[in-house]
Amino acid sequence: MKTRKPTTSAARGSSSSSPPSQTLPLFSNMPRKSSLFKHTLIATVFFILAIYAFFSTFFHTPLPPSDSDSDSSSSLLDLGGVSSQENSIPFPEKVKVFMYDLPHKFTYGIIQQHSLARGGSPVPDITTLNYPGHQHMHEWFLFSDLARPQSNLLGSPVAKVTDPEEADLFYVPAFSSLSLIVNAGRPPGSASAYSDEEMQEQLAEWLTGQEYWKRNNGWDHVIIAGDPNALYRVVDRIKSAVLLVSDFGRLRPDQGSLVKDVVIPYSHRISTYTGDFGVKDRTILLFFMGNRYRKEGGKIRDLLFQILENEEDVVIKHGTQSRENRRAASRGMHTSKFCLNPAGDTPSACRLFDSIVSLCVPVIVSDSIELPFEDIIDYKKFSVFVETTTALKPGYLVSLLRKVPEQKIIEYQKAMKEVKRYYDYTHPNGTVNEIWRQVSQKLPLIKLMINRDKRLVKRELSEPNCSCLCSNQTGITNSLG
Repeated sequence: MKTRKPTTSAARGSSSSSPPSQTLPLFSNMPRKSSLFKHTLIATVFFILAIYAFFSTFFHTPLPPSDSDSDSSSSLLDLGGVSSQENSIPFPEKVKVFMYDLPHKFTYGIIQQHSLARGGSPVPDITTLNYPGHQHMHEWFLFSDLARPQSNLLGSPVAKVTDPEEADLFYVPAFSSLSLIVNAGRPPGSASAYSDEEMQEQLAEWLTGQEYWKRNNGWDHVIIAGDPNALYRVVDRIKSAVLLVSDFGRLRPDQGSLVKDVVIPYSHRISTYTGDFGVKDRTILLFFMGNRYRKEGGKIRDLLFQILENEEDVVIKHGTQSRENRRAASRGMHTSKFCLNPAGDTPSACRLFDSIVSLCVPVIVSDSIELPFEDIIDYKKFSVFVETTTALKPGYLVSLLRKVPEQKIIEYQKAMKEVKRYYDYTHPNGTVNEIWRQVSQKLPLIKLMINRDKRLVKRELSEPNCSCLCSNQTGITNSLG
């Protein structure tokens, strides 16, 4: 604006020194028009300045002051005096996570008990034991991730800290899912003296006695309970923590929810498909291999067996977890267009994630299922959802799938390939990083609940806790779209 004022002044001077108007009759109206234009221009400039001042006063957020006013000149870059604060793009700080150094009986001790129950021998250093492979290996991958040096976590959404006073969140790395299966499948009389129930009680007692748990009632703690039955005896004592769960099938609304907790994927047990897109080598229309008889919502499996087992281009087999069965399931999924994913004892099952890495289009028949990472993944782009009662109509399911054109199946396969890293716990930017990202997003709610707890005197326990809001349980029936 400073460059315009001299120009305006000069124009006025020129006007006043011009010859009398009567000697130039043809231009007698110029001074009046010029003066009107100048006044209009000046008024416009002042109007713009007034608007600018108004918005600067009421809508501008000032930058934070520098640490020292005397050093203000040093904060300027050699780029025309532009402040480095104004020139830089702020990056949010990583959430700082402290991992408890739990007594070994909650971590490596469980690995040893699992080995001993299967005829293994004691070892002098239990930290050398390998975690046994199973569908709930997520607890091992998260533990291993935070056990690495911080220099190896450069791509992680969180920063590991060794001083609990610096921590935003506290991770409890108990192997609660492995604990459940220490004695699973053992012949009568061959089980060890190990007790998962005792482990749960001891863990809850140890944890709730910790200074940092008591400081904020556990709101800022993160506990993994991937198996739906993990920590079932003590969940009421630790439910204020962020729970990492495969679904909410065994949790009440006041124990777990999408708001407070994080849904995580099972660790897939099927080898990843490395072939090309297409259906040329996928001669099976629909494939399923798993336990036919399940409890609760999983009872649908037996009904689906009865409807589908005689269809000519459908393979549906009963099979439990074993090395040979996993190989058979890999072959089946890699040669099928669609893979059936019915509910198990709870709404979710590992088969969904096996399907995705096999590029076998999931057909999900589980009305109450919750899926991991839905803030960034649209499962409708690569899955077929069929409401339970509709799926049980004879002939409906196979008729629906046979109508899907080859190009649509290829589109599903391409969409699965784009997201399959999110279900790979070994990928450097896969499942582990995404879980930490999801956990980091809970921090504002955690701080809210901590501060809220400090001032609440009375709670109406008959009302749902605001931290445990659940998604709409009525749902919307989805199918092919």
